Amino acid sequence: MNNAPLRIEQYATVLYNANLNPRGIPDSVRNAIKNNIDTISKYPDIYYTKLKNAVAAYADAPLENVVMGNGSSDLLKIFTSLLRPKKTLLIVPGPTEYEKVLTDYKSEIEYFELNEEDEYVLDIDALIQSLRDDMDMLIVANPNNPTSKKIELADIKKLAEACSEKDIFLLIDEMYIEFTENYKKLTAVPLVKEHKNIAVLRSVSKFFAVPGLRFAYAIVNNKELKAEIDRSTTKNNIASLTAIAITDMFNDEEYITQSVSTIHTERSLVYLAMSTSRSIHLFKPDANFMLVKLLKDDITSADVAAHASQRGIIIRKCDDIRGLSNKYIRLCFMNPKQNDLMVNTILEIV
Repeated sequence: MNNAPLRIEQYATVLYNANLNPRGIPDSVRNAIKNNIDTISKYPDIYYTKLKNAVAAYADAPLENVVMGNGSSDLLKIFTSLLRPKKTLLIVPGPTEYEKVLTDYKSEIEYFELNEEDEYVLDIDALIQSLRDDMDMLIVANPNNPTSKKIELADIKKLAEACSEKDIFLLIDEMYIEFTENYKKLTAVPLVKEHKNIAVLRSVSKFFAVPGLRFAYAIVNNKELKAEIDRSTTKNNIASLTAIAITDMFNDEEYITQSVSTIHTERSLVYLAMSTSRSIHLFKPDANFMLVKLLKDDITSADVAAHASQRGIIIRKCDDIRGLSNKYIRLCFMNPKQNDLMVNTILEIV
């Protein structure tokens, strides 16, 4: 074996920290942009009829319940700015961007801590018991990032009912839900019809690998809130090319089917391959990424990240995530050959 120092230029850089679909940009998006490039000389249609119908059909939601925005962060800011929660409950470990937005809008934050002993699986009854009348909003990611753990629909339903009783707005972030198995049986979109105090938030950035299109949508069944959103947002806030590309993308059945197959296969193979190591602990993933704990005393996430970067592999250190430390890393699942290199590289050092 050649023990000479590896140079990063020997390898193509692979972003294992981005959690994007390894299939890359759908051909439907490429073709839509190429064939409609002249539309950038015109202002967008403020009604977005085709786009809204495509979103409603894809999410299986009533057209009147669809809200659109420039990415999930944009929609999170919109909901927070209009709801103005004085106190918000967050689940930790969880997405770091929630805390940033809530802090900007002066919301007091309380935390519900997941237990490592329970493999970071959410105890829905314990969460419900932690709800109080002075809380205004609860944000739940399903599946959770960085733990990659899903929440069953029956549990989300119990949580929605509990939040309704205490007049707490429940925001359900489903950014990664399409990567889970049989996600249509997991999504909370059907619950929106029954509850006015919940909203389901989704982004196209991860599953369709198009973060640059800056598009997200929410499903909400609250006429007063939706009217406020319509009044507070720019009428033509979605770019013309984005609207056309997203409309075609949601109808790209081949891409969607192949993506689900790729992720399900690679998730199983990577998990099994890394399970052979006794110096790491894997938290079994439900999404397209996995949380890993480093068990050796003398190895930190910075050590693993530095070693992996020599092979062009960029992983996510979790030392800045509340509830975790420098003994955790997160990595997503890419294409087979890339995953082989990633697994071998990480197992070399841990």
